Amino acid sequence: MAQCTLKPDMEFVRELQAAGGETLKKCYQCATCSVACPISPANNPYPRKEMVWASWGLKDKLRTDIDLWLCHNCGNCADLCPRGARPADLMGAARNMVYKELTEPAVVGKWMSSPKGLPVLFAIPAVLWLVIWWIRAGFNGGQWFPRAADGRIVFGQIFYGDYTIDPIFMITFFGACFILYKGVRKLFGMFKPEGKLLVIGKTKPWYMHLYDVIVEEIITHKKFSECGADKSDRKIGHMAVFYSFVILAIVTAIVAGGHWVGKVIPWLKVETPMPLTYPIKVLANVGALALLYGLGSLTLRRRKLNPKYQASSFYDWYLLGIIWAVALSGVLSQVFRLMDAVKPAFCVYYLHLVFVWMLFAYLPWSKLGHFVYRTAALVYVRMYGRS
Repeated sequence: MAQCTLKPDMEFVRELQAAGGETLKKCYQCATCSVACPISPANNPYPRKEMVWASWGLKDKLRTDIDLWLCHNCGNCADLCPRGARPADLMGAARNMVYKELTEPAVVGKWMSSPKGLPVLFAIPAVLWLVIWWIRAGFNGGQWFPRAADGRIVFGQIFYGDYTIDPIFMITFFGACFILYKGVRKLFGMFKPEGKLLVIGKTKPWYMHLYDVIVEEIITHKKFSECGADKSDRKIGHMAVFYSFVILAIVTAIVAGGHWVGKVIPWLKVETPMPLTYPIKVLANVGALALLYGLGSLTLRRRKLNPKYQASSFYDWYLLGIIWAVALSGVLSQVFRLMDAVKPAFCVYYLHLVFVWMLFAYLPWSKLGHFVYRTAALVYVRMYGRS
């Protein structure tokens, strides 16, 4: 009979515990977690098997486990665990471990894994935008807080769209997209097929599966409802944040498009800053209010979590914190501009640019990257016929 030798990686176990899975050793394999999970498949359910692999330090098993990305982290398994092993935290911690190694440069993942890396993450865009400010102030006669000819506060006098904001954020955004693309390809290579690939001609191509995932799951957030009625506040908060991002993305596209297209077709030009009653500005403020509501809901819910059953990791608080920083700095920039407070307006707008850059530049290594990787995992399992 062939023998199978396990090679546990105890350093990996310690890293998992440090990343948020510190209670995994309490698990005694009763399988309550897998039974309690309302979305776990009947065949090869989770998270019991993940708890076994984590306890034994089977790093490769966890790294190639597609169920890490399908778990919705609703917390039902943690609520019902008789030993307080918190399986949901283990699933989240394991994902965090994969984040660090999935994309390059790996040093960013290392900075993202601990509060100690936060000063470095902040310093990079802070120095970048401060240099831009210094250079642009030189074009305004050394004025760091200039006013337009009509006396208005116009952020574009310092952070000019054509040569600063637009090119920097375009490079940042598409650079993050490229890194995510490489991460998804690597993730697909790590997954182990659970059946025969349903190729084109026998079923829909991958992009149609992607369409189904977006329409059936992402837009509706139906998995939140399947996780139980007691999680409805989580669904509402997530939907408010998600749709606020959609609204603000539309506004950004209109403003940027109007700026560049307006150079060729003057009547399509979009001038900024806009009056509060301008339809695009109204839409932007609606998106900002929805974002603040969603953030408030999710923050209060996370604060109420019983640490006995479910804890919050640095990844959780980093994402909430950086989106809070983006939202509040954006709103305050507008408030100070309307108050005609020139110095606070420019200072807060500078911080707003720093936080927005941090949100997008570090997206592949942050918890927000889970949105992309989980979507990819859902497409993958549909391609192999798993519901």
